[in-house]
Amino acid sequence: MNDQALRDHVVTLLTAKNAHVDFEGAIKNIPVKLRGKRPQSSGNRAAHSLWEVLEHLRIATWDILEFTRDARHVSPDWPSGYWPKTPAPPSGAAWNKSAAAFRADLKAMCELVANPETDLFEKIAHGSGQTVLREALVLADHNAYHYGELVVVRRLLGAWKD
Repeated sequence: MNDQALRDHVVTLLTAKNAHVDFEGAIKNIPVKLRGKRPQSSGNRAAHSLWEVLEHLRIATWDILEFTRDARHVSPDWPSGYWPKTPAPPSGAAWNKSAAAFRADLKAMCELVANPETDLFEKIAHGSGQTVLREALVLADHNAYHYGELVVVRRLLGAWKD
C-alpha cells in the first residue's frame, strides 16, 4: 500500500468538493439575516438554523480532533453539548469566529493525517479501538452530512443557487 496516497486521499476527503459541496461553498454568501432562521416548508419546520449547523460542525470537529490527539480531552454531553443554545448567532463576529475555529480544527486534523509520523492504523491508547484513520473518516462523513444540511436549509430559505 502506498502510505502517502492514502494520506492524500483522506485529506482530500476532508477538504475537497468531490461529489458534494465543500464547507466554503456551503457557507458562501449567506445573508446575515438568514443565519438564525429555521425555515418552514409545507407546515414543517427545519430542525436547525444555519447557525446551529455551523456551531454543531465546529463543536463536533473540535471534539473529534481533541479526542484523537489528547488523552485528557473530555467530550461534551450528548446531545446538549454539541448544539448552540439559540438558533441565531449572538453577533456577526460569533459567526465568523465559529467558522474560523472550524477551519482551524479541520486543518489540524488534515495536518495530523498528512504527517508521516502519525500511524494511521495504531489504536488510540485512550480510546476503545479507534484509530486516527477511523476518526478522520468519521469526521469527513459527519461533515459531508452537515454540509448537505446547510444546503437544504439554504434552499428552504431561498438562499441557494445551484
